[in-house]
Amino acid sequence: MTGGLANNSAIKKIDGIRAVIIDLDGTMVDTIGDFLIAINAMRTEFSLPPLTQTTIQNMVGKGSENLITRVLACDFSPEEAKQHFARAMESYQRHYLSINGQFSDIYPEVHEGLLALQAKGLRLACVTNKPVVMALPLLQQKGLSAYFDVVYGGDSLPHKKPHPAPFLQVCADFNLAPHQIVAIGDSSNDALAARAAGCRALTVPYGYNHGEAVQLIDSDGIVETLLCAAHMVNI
Repeated sequence: MTGGLANNSAIKKIDGIRAVIIDLDGTMVDTIGDFLIAINAMRTEFSLPPLTQTTIQNMVGKGSENLITRVLACDFSPEEAKQHFARAMESYQRHYLSINGQFSDIYPEVHEGLLALQAKGLRLACVTNKPVVMALPLLQQKGLSAYFDVVYGGDSLPHKKPHPAPFLQVCADFNLAPHQIVAIGDSSNDALAARAAGCRALTVPYGYNHGEAVQLIDSDGIVETLLCAAHMVNI
């Protein structure tokens, strides 16, 4: 995943961009280790067996509510899952916050990519479906906070990705038209939100994407790293 311009030759340069929206989990930080620890700690409180990393990875990406609902569905009927949801969510969030970032790593060329984007004069926003109370400490811990003018979590606005609302909010924050913004993410959520908002979209190939091939995502191209993305974007 290193090497600057790797696999960019087939992707058309994206011009007229003034800002970039970047996802967090699966795009900047590999957080599956945190999810694994927190979810299985919650399951221990319910006297349930642990889930595998692959199983959990395929559930990540559409917000904590969806994640916990799917985790409970592994063992309970829909009605039972509803009854256990509040307790399970409280347990999951408690465990996650206690280990947030301790079992996660920044992907290659993230810092380099963010610096390169800033050097081009682009404004940066982080939009994630992760609750903001989890997202902000993680960005701080990994030394990523200073790159971003705004950060929105999955609970910051009435809607989360793939709804276009968070991206349209960034457009309003930066006083830019949607076509002046490109979104970079690892899943269909990011591309769908971008398309619906009228933004451009790039996809990284190493994230989660609900267990589906990134080649199926309708984006403007697959970039190996954020640094590769920076080489493809111009003002």
